Amino acid sequence: MSCGNRFWFGVLALWVGIALGGCLPSGQNQSDEEKEPHYVLGLSRVNAMDYQGAIQAFEESLETNPRSAAAHFQLAMLYENKESDPAAAIYHYQQYLKFNPNAGNAEIIKQHITSCKQELAADVMPLPSTPAAQKQINQLIEQNQQLQDEVNKWRAYYTSQLAAKNQASPPPGPDGAQASANPVSPQMAQNVTAPASQPGEDHSPRLTATKATARTHMVAAGETPVRIARRYGISLDALLAANPGLEPRRMRVGQVLNLPPP
Repeated sequence: MSCGNRFWFGVLALWVGIALGGCLPSGQNQSDEEKEPHYVLGLSRVNAMDYQGAIQAFEESLETNPRSAAAHFQLAMLYENKESDPAAAIYHYQQYLKFNPNAGNAEIIKQHITSCKQELAADVMPLPSTPAAQKQINQLIEQNQQLQDEVNKWRAYYTSQLAAKNQASPPPGPDGAQASANPVSPQMAQNVTAPASQPGEDHSPRLTATKATARTHMVAAGETPVRIARRYGISLDALLAANPGLEPRRMRVGQVLNLPPP
């Protein structure tokens, strides 16, 4: 065998070795990648809407040719649109641009990468929590509780007005202000009355008691019977006795409770 023949035989053996080892020449074009059997199988499975099977086929295509930009592109699209896996989609989009740097759709692919990163960040990054934001939240909670207390006061006042509508004077308002020019105490009102003068009767004054004004409380969010009893300076047993059938664990917001006399 001549030296020239030996040289060409060596070049042919090197080419065969490279091909068998899966390392294709850098000059391989996209058309060659799309003819790879696993890639063709992946496309057919996409058309059949067998997306899991398509992913498996394109992964096998990459095992045959890790530099296949076409296979990376197909996997990126599947992971982004069919599997909702933005991390995998970002990887394969980047590999596509790496092995196809002159791609005509490079700008569109970069937009897809940005979109996937935003989706990934929304899933894994919690909302920022700063001391200022937490302070503002606490203030809003406190203001809401104050407003709820005011509402409860006025509801109780309205209820007491209904209960005292047959009395001479209405009970005091929720903030202690008198509701009329002739107020009566919200507790047991005591009036000193003198009977008409009759011969032989005791003319000394006597005390007569009127019925105590009813008191109620509307349950607010987060309240418990213990907290309500402490707020009004009454015992828990007295509160429960004034509300037969009350189940502390099943109290609901807006429920009206009767308050015993202090």
